[in-house]
Amino acid sequence: MTNFQTAREAMVDCQVRPSDVTKYPIIDALLRTPREKYVPKEKKSVAYMGEHITISQNRVILNPRTFAKMLDTVAINSNELVLDVACGTGYSTAVIAHLAEAVVAVESNGAFADFAREALENESVDNAIVVNATFTDGAVKHGLYDVIIIQGAIQNFPESLVKQLKDGGRVVAIFASGAMGQCKIGIKKGQNIAWRSEFDATAPLLKGFTEPKTFSLI
Repeated sequence: MTNFQTAREAMVDCQVRPSDVTKYPIIDALLRTPREKYVPKEKKSVAYMGEHITISQNRVILNPRTFAKMLDTVAINSNELVLDVACGTGYSTAVIAHLAEAVVAVESNGAFADFAREALENESVDNAIVVNATFTDGAVKHGLYDVIIIQGAIQNFPESLVKQLKDGGRVVAIFASGAMGQCKIGIKKGQNIAWRSEFDATAPLLKGFTEPKTFSLI
């Protein structure tokens, strides 16, 4: 039988800290969040592996290293409101809830949204809500947000989400380019986002975030 507490500590010591993620609030949040409670029953045995956990076609729970480095990059403060896009079964939301004042999670898959709500309730996470909605729609009525984090790869960051970010707010996302990818942080300045690459990362491309196809006659 798996000792999940030991597995959680090993995840932090062997996957997260060696990736230069050492800020106490992030380490503490990862150690306090039982990842096995936020994965489908049949995936519990691999909950702490150093790979993405596939939960359906083109949907994953990001591997611990990538997720931790995204949190490190965006540096969530305890007085901030966070929009967690594509929360899946709720693990990311639970971790972020330890770092932020409140989290609004968006999940387009109704079954995942229900799973996340139940898991968060069972774990007494009372500063997070899960909204069943299209990813690119976000959750307008709960914003504006200090931080937006996207749990999967994108090719573009839509205007609909730009509008939900406070001026000066941050967004962190993995940008896919073929088989490669870059995690970038964006800072909103006026109506625009200024992006900066932070580290290499890959994840499945999320529905709704693909670049529109363009045709050239040249």
